[in-house]
Amino acid sequence: MVDIKSIKAGTPPAEATGDAAPTPAGEALRWDIIELLFFAYRDFVGDADHVLEQFGFGRAHHRVVHFVTRYPGLTVADLLDVLRITKQSLGRVLKQLLDEGYIVQKAGAADRRQRLLFATAKGEALVTQLAGLQTVRITRALEGLPPAAADSVRQFLRGMIDQDDPDKVLEIILKGGSPARDSR
Repeated sequence: MVDIKSIKAGTPPAEATGDAAPTPAGEALRWDIIELLFFAYRDFVGDADHVLEQFGFGRAHHRVVHFVTRYPGLTVADLLDVLRITKQSLGRVLKQLLDEGYIVQKAGAADRRQRLLFATAKGEALVTQLAGLQTVRITRALEGLPPAAADSVRQFLRGMIDQDDPDKVLEIILKGGSPARDSR
């Protein structure tokens, strides 16, 4: 049994040191980075979670309204690819965001069967509020680091993503492009 106090103190249990379980490449397991990513993700999304709860929304709502705001005219099919969720899961979340006026859906000009998604002013305001909270956390994490640290963080995160992912939105991000609305 793992001693939870040793985890809180930052000391991994003996079986979690990585010495006895090398990766296929022969390297020790990176428990330090793995656990830091878990905690960083927990707190990064936790800031937004508290705001989303007030609206009866969850993380799926956040991801949908985020990508629809950042990539106006995103198709439902592309959104499914980006989020890697089932049509049924997206349908429930998207319906709620449409019904509550955070997103609007329009038919494509060339193909009327195509459903294009756009954020409303209400949706954009929510995304801006959530991104503001997350930006504060990112800025705080970068404080005191060399100016090139943000580039190193971007390079690290890009390296964590499967490079052969055919996702159109991810391609834009990986190529350093920007969506139609970019507030960098």
